[in-house]
Amino acid sequence: MTRARSGMIWLAAILATASLAALAAGWIAGERSTTSLLDATQADARLRAALLDSELARYRLMPLALSDDSDVVAALAGREPARHALDNKLEALARETGASVIYVVDPRGIAIAASNWRTPVSFVGNDYGFRRYVADAQRSGAATQFARGTVSGKPGLFFAQRTDAGGTVVVKLEFDRVQSDWARAGGETIVRNAAGMVVVSSRPEWVFRRTRDLSATERAALAADSSLPPGALAPLPPTRGSVASTVPTAQPGWALTLRRPTAAAVAPTVRIAATGAALAVIAIGALAWGLRQRAALARRRTAELEDAVAARTAALTREMEERASSEARAADLREGLRQANRLATLGQVTASVAHETAQPVAAIRTYAQTSAMLLDRGDEAAVRDNLTAIARLSDRIGTVTERLRGFARRRPGTLRPIALVEVVEGAGLILKEQLRRITFDQPSIDPALTIIGGRVRLEQVLVNLIQNALEALRDAPDPRIVLAVEPGAREVVLSVTDNGPGVPADVAERLFTPFVTSRAEGLGLGLVIAHDIMVELGGALRHVPTDRGARFEIVMVRA
Repeated sequence: MTRARSGMIWLAAILATASLAALAAGWIAGERSTTSLLDATQADARLRAALLDSELARYRLMPLALSDDSDVVAALAGREPARHALDNKLEALARETGASVIYVVDPRGIAIAASNWRTPVSFVGNDYGFRRYVADAQRSGAATQFARGTVSGKPGLFFAQRTDAGGTVVVKLEFDRVQSDWARAGGETIVRNAAGMVVVSSRPEWVFRRTRDLSATERAALAADSSLPPGALAPLPPTRGSVASTVPTAQPGWALTLRRPTAAAVAPTVRIAATGAALAVIAIGALAWGLRQRAALARRRTAELEDAVAARTAALTREMEERASSEARAADLREGLRQANRLATLGQVTASVAHETAQPVAAIRTYAQTSAMLLDRGDEAAVRDNLTAIARLSDRIGTVTERLRGFARRRPGTLRPIALVEVVEGAGLILKEQLRRITFDQPSIDPALTIIGGRVRLEQVLVNLIQNALEALRDAPDPRIVLAVEPGAREVVLSVTDNGPGVPADVAERLFTPFVTSRAEGLGLGLVIAHDIMVELGGALRHVPTDRGARFEIVMVRA
């Protein structure tokens, strides 16, 4: 099979798989989105039904409350002043409650008072005895009817209550505000009565339409209602691609249905899921094809590269040997440089060494001469005391020379736990004579505080920092060097702070770069070597800016 034919078959397989994945992912995403939309629609339908119920509850008891009102009773009794007072009362009540109209009819069905008595379309004097809600209230005491107003022509729900005097109190509720709220909230909301006729809707033009097929009896009963407008009971337009939820309301026989189109909510999710699945399959297929091609190419190249690899391996072996040799030489050079730095430091502290040993040697000579005289006198006790003093002075000289010999040793030894106080005392002993001319604040260090390192290398770092501070304080009026120890859980920080002129800003940026120094006689290698030593010990050496003087911190690993 040719390479091109294999590639075409592979491409066709990828595209077919991507199409199937897109269909499956789109279907799953569509089902989930539809379920989610249905749940949201059900919750929203319950909320809208609650809004409608609260609106009905505001007006349901109003006719009953007015039926025994004193003004209503007086007006039905034929008292003219009471009728005028009732007009004003109904007008104020309608304004406060938001009722469309409130009116009272006498036993003959004639309106004797109304909330719209001031308007040109006043109900006062009109005959409403023919309205079904008036007749039902007269017969059974209370009635409700959804109908179209004979004067306003607007649909609404009429609540009617018979009074003890034989009159009827009527409150009309129109749903304009509710319908507007539903329209702004989105979706299509309809409320149907027990006969299947729409009574409230977010689309007002659907009111009086039917939601189902009506039987001949139902159609005749609805057609006999003279309040229906022309064209009533037309079927609702068909809906496609939507989810619906129907919930009951507090009004007997009424049910609220909320429909939401699925296209706007589900289609984008389906497209995204299908596209994502197809792209994922294509990407995986392309990756697999690439890996397959790479494997084939690798197999072809393997044979070609075997000889080259063997030759290159030999060359790399030689190069690694040369590099190892170079690194060894570089390590020797670095250690030699450190050794030179230590020897240079020893040369600078020669006066201190001479002073530390000269006094004990002179004292030993004096004790020896005195002991000879005491032996001649036979004073053995005094001779024994002199010999003890000579031994003590010899130990002192041995301690100094041992420190200097260890400091000058070329290989400082392995890393091990050592007491920090030994490092500080060793550096102080080496620089003891130079420290006499300044104020040297040294903390009390716990002998149990140990760190990981090499004593000689740590002494070299500390001696370098103290000696740099001494040189910076050469012309200071009140020279002072302060050592401070900050032990932590994992590390110990030893700081060296002086009150000299400090480190210039341009030098501080390149302080640990070779040959960078602020002293004319300096080489710029001491801090570089000290920094290199601390890095090898797993710690750090850093310069900390201060308002006055210079501050360096030696960060050591706590044992």
